[in-house]
Amino acid sequence: MNQMFETDELIRIALEEDIGPGDVTTDALIEPDLEGEATIFAKESLVLAGLKLAQRVFLTLDADMSFEEAFEDGNRVKRGDEVLRARGKLHALLAGERTALNFLQHLSGIATLTRQFVDHAGTVSVRLTDTRKTTPGWRVLEKYAVRVGGGHNHRFGLYDGILIKDNHIKACGGITEAVRRARNKHRYLLRIEVEVTNLEEVEEALANGVDVIMLDNMRPHEIRKAVKLVDGHALVEVSGGVALDTVAELASTGVDIISIGALTHSARAVDISMNIIPQFSSMAAS
Repeated sequence: MNQMFETDELIRIALEEDIGPGDVTTDALIEPDLEGEATIFAKESLVLAGLKLAQRVFLTLDADMSFEEAFEDGNRVKRGDEVLRARGKLHALLAGERTALNFLQHLSGIATLTRQFVDHAGTVSVRLTDTRKTTPGWRVLEKYAVRVGGGHNHRFGLYDGILIKDNHIKACGGITEAVRRARNKHRYLLRIEVEVTNLEEVEEALANGVDVIMLDNMRPHEIRKAVKLVDGHALVEVSGGVALDTVAELASTGVDIISIGALTHSARAVDISMNIIPQFSSMAAS
């Protein structure tokens, strides 16, 4: 599916969910053609993500809406900073406020948490990646927010990479047979990754010439042994229970990839707000 279509469809669904047959409060209080202006600002320090998406929410309600941007996605924003000013139909600003902020707060929360993990990992050459533990329907956006925060994307879905996990291995009777079936079906068109839980399984995956070996919930001393055992013959990924207070130690083990489900499934929505401005004024004057 086209990613732009997915995003536009998600905006449509969100607005329909919130506005339904009409914003009865705004309909009662605001004349349809009345012009207005609003400022969106941060109420805490954060990494911005989803600014264009918030604008598209308002443009869906008022195609003539105009904007002034003080920041762009990926920028660090301080508490009190104005990130966006919008001018257009006051009715559209009020009706679209919550939906626009929902997108902006959630995606900025993911970008902010990702940047925290990147900062904690230090300067070692390891890739911090997301997982498929995303909000249904939001994967395009949430994985975008991870990139904005300085992270990387793991496979997008089940279709763009072979990842043989524990249940696949059980169903096939072992790593060797699972890899044989995968290679027989797809030849060398797709990279093959295998999840392992101990050093014996590392050796078996290595013997089968896989491209990536994922160390699942292994301790740092075991991870170091696995990295030494692999010796550059495959990429080494660690996964499972990665936290801000453990990511630096994991990064120091010499692995190539650290996958972190928390980037998308546990990121807190950051605090961003919108204020209507009674009279037009330039951003420079504010």
